[in-house]
Amino acid sequence: MKIDAAKFVTSAVDYSQVPDTDLPEVAFIGRSNVGKSSLINKVCNKRNLAQASSAPGKTRSLNFFLINDERYFVDLPGYGYAIAPEHMKSSWAKLVETYLQERKQLKLVIQILDARHEPMELDKIMIGWLEFYKIPYVIVMTKADKLSQNKMNTHMARAKAQLPNLKYCQCFLPFSSVSGQGRQELIKVVEDFTQPKD
Repeated sequence: MKIDAAKFVTSAVDYSQVPDTDLPEVAFIGRSNVGKSSLINKVCNKRNLAQASSAPGKTRSLNFFLINDERYFVDLPGYGYAIAPEHMKSSWAKLVETYLQERKQLKLVIQILDARHEPMELDKIMIGWLEFYKIPYVIVMTKADKLSQNKMNTHMARAKAQLPNLKYCQCFLPFSSVSGQGRQELIKVVEDFTQPKD
C-alpha cells in the first residue's frame, strides 16, 4: 500500500461524535510522550498531520484521519502523564474503552511503546484491554534510532517477557520516526488488516 493522501477529518470527545462510516479503522495508542504523533506523521509522510502537544496528555479526543479515502487512522488519547483532574482522566478512559468495545469498524490497534524503557503498568493494562476485547494489535517500539541493534533486540526480548499471553498480538516492530525504520513493515500489516474481503 502506498499512502498518497492523508487528511484530518474530525475529533470526537464523546463516543456519540464518532463518524458514521463503514470504512475500516486502525487505532494508535500509547503513553502521552511515546511519539504517537510523530509515528502517524511518518507513516503518512505528512509532517504536521497529527499535532504533537507541548504538554503531555493534552489530547483528549479521538482524532480521525482519512487515508487514501479507503480507511481511517484514529489517534486515541495518550495515557500516563496527563496533568488533569481525576474525573477528566476517568472520562478519557471511558471514551477509549467504549471505542475499543463497540467500534465495529476497528480492525487493528497499534500499541506504541518507547523502545528505551520497559513497559509501564499502564501499558500492561492497555494491552490487557486489547486482549480482553479480542482486538488484533501490533506492538510498535518507537525511538529505535536511539538504540544499537543489539540493545534493540535486548529491549524487545525483555518487553516480550514482561507481556505474557499475547494471544492477539500480531508482531513486535521496531520503529523510528527519524530514519523511517519499520515504516514499510507497519504499512504492510495495516494493509493486511484493512483490505476489503472478497
